[in-house]
Amino acid sequence: MTTAWKTHRIAIARGALALAGGAGLLLHSLSAPLSSWDGQRAPVRSAELNLAAVPYRIVYESLRETGGRANWDLFIVNADGAGMANLTNTPAIDELYPHASPDGTRVLFVALEREGRRIRSRAVYVMNLDGTARTKIADNAYQPAWVGDGRAIAYLPGEFSRLSSSMTSNRGMVVYDLATRTTRPHPANGLRMLYNLTGSPDGRWFVATTREGRDSNVLFAAEGGGVRELSIDGCRPDISPDGTRIAWGRTDHELRVGTFNPSSSTRNVVDEKPVVTVGRNQKVYHVDWSPDGRYLAFSYGPSRGNQAVGERAPGWNLAVYDIAAGKWALITTDGHHNKEPDWVPVR
Repeated sequence: MTTAWKTHRIAIARGALALAGGAGLLLHSLSAPLSSWDGQRAPVRSAELNLAAVPYRIVYESLRETGGRANWDLFIVNADGAGMANLTNTPAIDELYPHASPDGTRVLFVALEREGRRIRSRAVYVMNLDGTARTKIADNAYQPAWVGDGRAIAYLPGEFSRLSSSMTSNRGMVVYDLATRTTRPHPANGLRMLYNLTGSPDGRWFVATTREGRDSNVLFAAEGGGVRELSIDGCRPDISPDGTRIAWGRTDHELRVGTFNPSSSTRNVVDEKPVVTVGRNQKVYHVDWSPDGRYLAFSYGPSRGNQAVGERAPGWNLAVYDIAAGKWALITTDGHHNKEPDWVPVR
């Protein structure tokens, strides 16, 4: 772990302690046994949770009318649903799958450029949090993720030179150094048809879900080595900020958290516990840890919605789960296909 990243994590933790009024809530979220984590089946009124005090925002993809046409844009909102703003405002381009940098100043995303109804190109971009300095990182690229402290970006190159409509038509992984603007391929074999690529905060590990063969989840080291199966059922794993836990969707209707030990040669996720469970008429997806480990953001909506990146999910909104309270509340209510939430470390 770099000195810059350690300093950043300490600053976040100190800010969270001040807002919580002491160490109790932060200690509970990061070190309490999973058996003490309660789950709420249905959302509570947002007034029951003090989300306005959360010192982070959330970026996400949303489908709504921009310039007279339906278009995917990236939005940002406070943890309590206030302060919503459109970051992209591009009627001719769909922006999807946002990921905020560890210092909260930039956002990674995928852009789909079109001619009429036909996708012409898919590319990975980075921009400032206010939408300025939009820079292309790679063409024919998928599912970008920040590496460690944010000095590099990982992305999944397209499997074929011809553009595919599938968001999992990828093979291998490439790491792009922001300072030198150079790339290097990851040496592992077997990185194919991945989605939800996610790096650990210390920069040592990656996890993802794969559709090759059968749906499963994989774990591999950032600097090489083989690809191993992540010992969970479900999809879209996300590593906690301290690297000790992992959250994921066990089914369309349940989110779980487990203890994460990437060095284990047997079970690398143990002590699984459901934290959000909903009925068959609803879905929960895209779980993401807050920078202090006290909250989980996720998508929630009717079962008819499609959870894939850039697919329509009418009636879907964002929710935030307060780990200490064991409750969750909706923070958007417009139902504009709101998905793929990602926490922004600083407000």
